Amino acid sequence: MTAEQHNTPEHDAERHKEKMRKRKAVQDQEVAGKTVEKGLLLVNTGPGKGKSTAAFGLALRMLGYDRRVVVVQFIKGAWHTGERRALERFGDLVEWHSMGEGFTWETQDRARDVAACERAWAVARQALARPDVDLVVLDELNVALRYDYLNITQVLADITARPEGQHVMVTGRNAKQPMLDAADLVTEMTLVKHHFKAGIKAQEGVEF
Repeated sequence: MTAEQHNTPEHDAERHKEKMRKRKAVQDQEVAGKTVEKGLLLVNTGPGKGKSTAAFGLALRMLGYDRRVVVVQFIKGAWHTGERRALERFGDLVEWHSMGEGFTWETQDRARDVAACERAWAVARQALARPDVDLVVLDELNVALRYDYLNITQVLADITARPEGQHVMVTGRNAKQPMLDAADLVTEMTLVKHHFKAGIKAQEGVEF
């Protein structure tokens, strides 16, 4: 084959087709080897924006298949958010519990924060014991654990004891190592650039 023939669009298209054929064969073989189905513990952590937003995207995916979702919000539950308003349109498929009283620097009362988190965990434990619930979102739980408002050993024991097929999504920065070790999937959101640093305030529909 001449150099001119190597550079033709037809030759490039054929090379690409062959490359994708080989990749598909590898991907198909890998997918075929995955046979385990189980309830997952998923953790969104890190300093970047989007941890809770991604969790509610997962909730939306579940609801698309008529799966039941329970959301328990720790710490920032005092906020009125667009995602709550949107997900509640799915009626009794969604249960939303805003149990926090704001971020810790707002309450400035450790005993009050601990009591609020304990009440939230009592609600979470009920959801984690229900076989009819397909996804439990524990929003900002990592923050509550970071400040030792809850006992992480007990929290992980309750999560582990959940029904076999139930998925759990935990969000919040600074996830503790035992949570990371127990998780099936960990995603760390990395902060590259944030408009807040440029003096732009939290805006409806973007931050809440």
